[in-house]
Amino acid sequence: LPNVLKNMKQKRQGKIIYFQPKSLRQRALDYLGKREYSYVELGKKLKPFAEETDDIAAILDDFKARGWLSDARFTEQLVHARQAKFGSARVANELREKGVADDLIASAVATVKENELEHAREICRKKYKDSHKSREDWARQARFLQSRGFGFDIIKKALNDHSNEQSNEEASDK
Repeated sequence: LPNVLKNMKQKRQGKIIYFQPKSLRQRALDYLGKREYSYVELGKKLKPFAEETDDIAAILDDFKARGWLSDARFTEQLVHARQAKFGSARVANELREKGVADDLIASAVATVKENELEHAREICRKKYKDSHKSREDWARQARFLQSRGFGFDIIKKALNDHSNEQSNEEASDK
């Protein structure tokens, strides 16, 4: 048997089945078939499977030239998935961790900031049925929103609006 196949066998119902390992290119295509990846993120995923002769950068550059790998598309997809739950700081940090360029991060932050206040209000409505009764409650809710990546000005407006909505509902119930 070739050296490559010696360790690549499975035993099923008493039969030994030999199979070829996936090429690095095929593995990259499989990853991209499941979801979008940034250039850096896909490179990190492929690195453990690369041998000395493999050139990950050449494969990724080829994919980028063919339009199969796009940081802009990855950024757009991530913003779409995260903007309803997280603030601009959290989205920007996640994009930085994934190796996205600064200009794409800036445009993504601008997109998230368009509706950031409405998303923060919606999170407050869902998470906290009652408005804050004390300073401690307000601080706890503010810390929660801050952990989600919202800025202090957005947090302050969202919590005050949530408190005003609750007091208006209570006044109309009486």
